[in-house]
Amino acid sequence: MTESKPAKKGAKNSAGSTASAKASTRFSDEERAAMRERAQELKTAARRGSRGNKEDAESAVLEKIAAMAVPDRAIGERLHAIVKANAPTLSPKLWYGMPAYANEDGDVVCFFQDAQKFKARYATLGFSDKARLDENQMWPTSFALKELSAAEETQIGALVKKAVS
Repeated sequence: MTESKPAKKGAKNSAGSTASAKASTRFSDEERAAMRERAQELKTAARRGSRGNKEDAESAVLEKIAAMAVPDRAIGERLHAIVKANAPTLSPKLWYGMPAYANEDGDVVCFFQDAQKFKARYATLGFSDKARLDENQMWPTSFALKELSAAEETQIGALVKKAVS
């Protein structure tokens, strides 16, 4: 005969239970805000059609960059220019409320996350699995950015070119 164990206290799964309350704290306020932004982006894209308007998308990206704090704004503006110069086939778009750049299929290849968005100590340039950066069995997919010098700009330009090659 097997002995049954008593149910754990607070493990109910009904609305208003302790488990439900804990589930709501699994994401930070910033993460929940990013998810809400993404849902709004999808609704807006659905209203415009699947491709949307490139000029509207770029304007939205530039507005998002302009709203960033000063250090991140400067990096965002430079990254936007670097991506456009080195990968003209990529289209700017917002992705989870972040400036991003998508290929012809609409898949995000790279994105910029300002430090303020998730209260981090540095901004991030990230590449998705659609970026062609594969090298051996391991390669970086994101880079911390505190500021951009000519050397970093050159390196980023080369990465963006490789990502779309």
